[in-house]
Amino acid sequence: MTYIVLLILFIGIELIYFKIADYYNIIDKPNSRSSHTSITLRGGGIIFTIAILIACLLGYVSWTVMLAIVLVAAISFIDDIKPLSQLPRFTSHAIAIGLVFYDLNLFSQTIWFLPIIFILLIGWVNAFNFMDGINGITVLYAFVSILSFSFLEINKESLPLLITMGLSCCVFGIFNVRKKAKTFAGDVGSISMALFLGYFMIKTILISGQIGYLIFLSVYGIDAVITIFTRIKKKENILEPHRSHLYQYLANELGYSHIVVSLFYSGIQLFINVVLIYLDNKGILSFPIVVSFLLFQIMVYLWGRNKVVQKINFGKV
Repeated sequence: MTYIVLLILFIGIELIYFKIADYYNIIDKPNSRSSHTSITLRGGGIIFTIAILIACLLGYVSWTVMLAIVLVAAISFIDDIKPLSQLPRFTSHAIAIGLVFYDLNLFSQTIWFLPIIFILLIGWVNAFNFMDGINGITVLYAFVSILSFSFLEINKESLPLLITMGLSCCVFGIFNVRKKAKTFAGDVGSISMALFLGYFMIKTILISGQIGYLIFLSVYGIDAVITIFTRIKKKENILEPHRSHLYQYLANELGYSHIVVSLFYSGIQLFINVVLIYLDNKGILSFPIVVSFLLFQIMVYLWGRNKVVQKINFGKV
């Protein structure tokens, strides 16, 4: 019954936010870098932060994790309304990651280990934000990740938290997984969800000792990293908005439906995660298998990206 109440509560909160966003003109106007063509309410992903707040009140998550996510969400929401410089955004991310480290007791780890985790988590948060470019992709991918974490026996005690976050995804999805979205997540949604998934990934690896669970987020990770390297090779500013991710090529240049592309990305990740869970349950998810699995994914991605780029270039001839 608690979860039904939460679902209804989240829907109500989202509808109230729409009224506020409409009144204060918190909108996303399309530009040359956008994958959408009409003005849409921005910041509907604030429901993810609301979910964390409620989860904390219900005792599902610690106050430190809640504070970390609320901090990045607050700065991101301000940035959604009026763009900020890099300094306040980076500072909020750094403090939030420090809170996550404290919650997971990482400060007791070997000192050289912390900068590596810090860089990886900062990179993940920004990569997840960059990948938020078409209807449905962020919420469907987040839902698949949360669902995958939920199936692990080691996360049994965290199920109330995962279900709460999953419900917030369902509510946001009602208004975002559409041909014409009612709302976009905004930085407030994508960055807060990215930090939550990053936190939960580290927590899962620490509890299980299984580094292979990193592959739970590999589809986004591979696309983001290879796209960054491609843009660096072209001497582009990687901090500026762009349309060079594979999903953007599929949706914009090739004209595939946003929902189809989003389902493709989340579906591929779900398939990978099911295989990963199966291998781990069989006790054969060793480090060499994880590396081989990751290299195979990279090769398939590069092959697919190359085919798509060739098709786009052929169409321009």
